This record gives sequence, C-alpha cells and structure tokens, in this order.
Amino acid sequence: MRTHLSRSADATPEQLWQAAETVKLSDTRTLGHLVRWRIPGLEQDQTFWDLLRTYPFTLLDEGPHWTISGICGRIWTKATDYPELRGGDDFRAWDEPGTVRVIFGHWVREAGAGRAELVSEERIEALDAQAARRLRALWRVVGPFQDVIAAEPLPVAVRRAERNTGLQG
Repeated sequence: MRTHLSRSADATPEQLWQAAETVKLSDTRTLGHLVRWRIPGLEQDQTFWDLLRTYPFTLLDEGPHWTISGICGRIWTKATDYPELRGGDDFRAWDEPGTVRVIFGHWVREAGAGRAELVSEERIEALDAQAARRLRALWRVVGPFQDVIAAEPLPVAVRRAERNTGLQG
C-alpha cells in the first residue's frame, strides 16, 4: 500500500522545510489525536519531526530537505508492542510473521519560480499472507479518510512558510 501527498508553497525549499519541522501534533485536528491514541504518552506539543525520530519510529536516513523513517509491527492492533529498531539494517532485516514494515518519506523539492513542494509518502509492506489480510481489512476502514487525515500537517507547514516569506496573510 502506498500514499503520496503533496502541497506547494510560495516559499523556498529551505523556508518550507523549516516550517515543516515546526508542525506539532496539536496543530492538526484528527491526525494528532489518532497518533496520540495509538501511541500513549506522547505530548500534544510534540512535533511530527521529533515523533518520526523516536520510538516506536526509527530514523532511517536524512538529508538537508528530506527524512526517511520506519516502524514495524502489527499496526492494526491497539497493542503498542512495536520492536525497538536501531536503524536501517534492523528495519530491512525485520521479518516477523504477521507484521508489516512501514516507511515514511518526507521531502521538499523545487516547484519552479520561487515555489517549493512538500511531499509526504508512506509505503506499507505486509510480510506474509496473514499480515496482508489484516492490512487490507484495516485499509477498508481508514483508507477512505487517509488522504484527508494524513495531509493535515502539509497545509500547516505551507501557511507557516508563506507567512514567513510575507506572501500570505
């Protein structure tokens, strides 16, 4: 399964990336609540930037305007028994039956003439047939709302970047 979301801003890639780094769970309506429900103990003022770098997520790689994070486990259960991964090698080696690997990519790219585009992509790999069935069942419930809910941080970052450039009111 794959989601791909993006939003453009009248800002430089640097301005948009800096704005994206500041978006907090509390800046979103539904996504922040869902994340805090699924991962108890998170503070509402935690940024998505920090969230994707700490357990149960693992920062896999990053550059000046991009990050790749991952999580493994049974994402369809209420249990929060995610494995503690120490990086890309652990993520790639994860092969427990009945689980998935989820990778989150975020990046900013030039979008022409003083514009930048913030991109968010998620890919989910089921590791066996049982996990694939459970993932399909989960996706029937959350899939129709995925583009709306998962996209919530993007316009926040765009507004902040444009406000900082003085191009939006």
